[in-house]
Amino acid sequence: MRLTARAWPALPLIAILMLPTTPLLAADPCSGVTWDVSRELSLFAGPATALAAGADSAAAPSLAMERLYSLTLRPLNEVTFVAAPGKRNGAESGYAGLATLDIKVPGKYRFGMDAPVWIDVIADGGAMNTGAHQGASGCAGPRKIVEFEFSVARRVTLQFSGADVPAVRITVTPSR
Repeated sequence: MRLTARAWPALPLIAILMLPTTPLLAADPCSGVTWDVSRELSLFAGPATALAAGADSAAAPSLAMERLYSLTLRPLNEVTFVAAPGKRNGAESGYAGLATLDIKVPGKYRFGMDAPVWIDVIADGGAMNTGAHQGASGCAGPRKIVEFEFSVARRVTLQFSGADVPAVRITVTPSR
């Protein structure tokens, strides 16, 4: 079969029609998280309460459980930490800030964030150890989840550091 000059313009349409009819699904960027994060995803899908992070512990705003916050961070050189950050990203620039949280019931809690930022939970003057963490690069909400266990009710300070973006969305939820 020979194609005539009039048939050439129809070739792209023919090629499209010959493509498989099953749509190719893009991989879900949040699929790398193996925990049940349905509560966190639900919170991240809603509106966020805007707050400015504190430059020191006296100016740190208080966060509440089960709410989404958009926390505006400060230039790193403006922040006075309660304890040295647990991880230094090698840069003396970037963004950081402080917030507080009241743990009313002992247990495990998840801190979900949508940006690459380091979080330290400070209690009794020192950083607490994390219990576990998960993350998925490219996942918009949350891309990183860090779990901490609290054996007693207490007020803690949250230290954010190592961020290369001026804001982070965060939520705190009880672990399931």
